[in-house]
Amino acid sequence: MATARPEWLHLDGSPFEEDSFRNVWLLALATYGVGDIVTTITIAYFSRIHVEANPIVNLSIDLFGGGGFLAMKLLVFYLCLGISIWAGRLEDDRLLFYGPPIFLALVGTVITGINLGLLFS
Repeated sequence: MATARPEWLHLDGSPFEEDSFRNVWLLALATYGVGDIVTTITIAYFSRIHVEANPIVNLSIDLFGGGGFLAMKLLVFYLCLGISIWAGRLEDDRLLFYGPPIFLALVGTVITGINLGLLFS
């Protein structure tokens, strides 16, 4: 029994491969999704000497707790995922296809590194 896929939800006919798509998004998930979230929550809830410096993150945690922070991260992640899928399927634009996950991976790596430096200093 075959399942139907929406027309836009595959990379058939585009110059991109599913393996490259999966790999860059796994990297973004590992750094921006896991590394940044875990270290930021650790600092926000368990560090007595550090506070969150990003006012948007700080406001979301103050107003909605950890769930607000996670919702904000998911919103950014899904927005970038949508741009990447749209670019890969409709526009065949390499920068828009690989740019969002690489940007998230870079941001996640830098923020995770800063947070780890703060936690272990």
